[in-house]
Amino acid sequence: MVRIALCGGVYSNPYALRSFLADARARGAQRLVCLGDFGAYGAEPEAVFPLLREGGVECLAGNYEVAIGSGQTDCGCGYADDADNAFAQIAYDYTFANTSVAFAAWMRTLPTEHRETVAGVDLHLVHGSTLAVNDFWWSSLDEDAHRARVDASGADVVCCTHSGLPWTRRITRSDGGETLVVNVGVLGRPANDGGTHVWYALLDLEDGSASATLVPLEYDWAAQAASIRAAGLPEAFAESIETGWLTTCLEILPPAERSRGRFQLYKSAVPDFRAAAGSWGADLAVPDDGRPVMPLFGSALFPPRLWLYTNFDCNLACDYCSVASSPRARPRRLDRERFSALLADAVAEGFTELYVTGGEPFLVADLVDMLLEATECLDVVCLTNAMLYRGRRREQLARLAGVEGLTLQTSLDGPDPAAHDALRGRGSWVRAMEGLDLAVSLGLPVRVGMTETEHNAGQGDALRTLLAGHGVPPERVAVRPLIARGHSDAGMAIGEDDTVPELTVTTDGWHWHPAGADVATSPDMHLGGPEVPMAEAKRRVVERFLELRRRDGSLPTIYQCAV
Repeated sequence: MVRIALCGGVYSNPYALRSFLADARARGAQRLVCLGDFGAYGAEPEAVFPLLREGGVECLAGNYEVAIGSGQTDCGCGYADDADNAFAQIAYDYTFANTSVAFAAWMRTLPTEHRETVAGVDLHLVHGSTLAVNDFWWSSLDEDAHRARVDASGADVVCCTHSGLPWTRRITRSDGGETLVVNVGVLGRPANDGGTHVWYALLDLEDGSASATLVPLEYDWAAQAASIRAAGLPEAFAESIETGWLTTCLEILPPAERSRGRFQLYKSAVPDFRAAAGSWGADLAVPDDGRPVMPLFGSALFPPRLWLYTNFDCNLACDYCSVASSPRARPRRLDRERFSALLADAVAEGFTELYVTGGEPFLVADLVDMLLEATECLDVVCLTNAMLYRGRRREQLARLAGVEGLTLQTSLDGPDPAAHDALRGRGSWVRAMEGLDLAVSLGLPVRVGMTETEHNAGQGDALRTLLAGHGVPPERVAVRPLIARGHSDAGMAIGEDDTVPELTVTTDGWHWHPAGADVATSPDMHLGGPEVPMAEAKRRVVERFLELRRRDGSLPTIYQCAV
């Protein structure tokens, strides 16, 4: 058997390179190969040169070696985003200025690919892919893209690097053969996985067969980070070394890969939504933490607000209900055990607000116990039509008085019964006002949302004036547009392609937005069934958001149900 250790992307990180040499030898590697990109984000390119030559490492030229060896003005990395290119240029300029004439001359002697037969295996070594030296061969590419790359080679095994993220899989070629593809990762910085380790690959070849193992490699990352800072390179370069998360050259990552990291957006690309009309959410301004990037989750583009549907049955049958609730709707009630589990997950996943809705939540017998449990760990808003505060429910409601972090949100569609009752049923406005007054009398924080339709257009100020006399300040009254979802064919059309996501959970699983939480009428907003963990549901939102954004580069608008 022949064992070959393969690395890529040294990125001026002599500390990781030394560990690779020792670890690969200790694991029985007979040959050591580097697939290129000796310099980049680190501060010590010249320290890499003797380690490669004296360590007996066979080397290919990556795009960095091609660029430096020929005196080009940029790295030719293949980035398209301006922010990515800006950081790449800083790294390249530093590496170019600190690379000796001898090192550059040696780079010019290196091939950009290598092919040979080893132990009966046709082995093809490249930097980016079989298509181009700076091609990013991502694991998430579709089958046609993978096949095009293996077809261009036809080898039994193709090994590459450049993208920085390790993976391995067997891909069927158009001729019916199979190619083992090994992206060996990089030594220079972590693989956006939250670990300080880096990666290389071991390739075992014997009697015409091949197998590969991806190896996590520990090294003196603290020394590498200190070296970067001492050289005056961007702090973001050092932070990636210390945290394991990419903080530069981020836009090049496809949605699937980027959704698994901690950061997804450059701050320069995010508009300021703090002045969004009617927003009651927390201040979700772009964080001033010194980083060039930020997570999507926790921003105004994906608020840390979890919506939870306790049920879908309702005492009303509103003409415009976006989730088609009514007395005849399938109840789909969330049981207490599931509710408690979701609370624990929400805290663990960083949610700060819980919006409890339905249907009419007060049809659920133990709703008050559920709300009390939720307020122990999150700020809670309960959306209710306020018409069921009678008998036992009135007694239960009193238990919520004085509970911190709880708000009741009630819907009123105008300052008088006319528009409200036309859409919600005769007598509903009076009963809603009675419920609102009762909640205020108990000292419960109340706010009101009005859905604007052709029946009540322009009545928002009149509603605010009325409610001020009932103890609800004007700033706690907001108007939201009618949505063309559920029972309504009229109103504002919203979809995942133009609406900021607010993760929503029902008995049917996970949804993009609370206004699209009914599977029957909004299947396009369904993210997955109840078996999907919350962390994965969040990741799917991020991935889908990035996929949609990539189509034309646009950002969605904010539509909040709770405004």
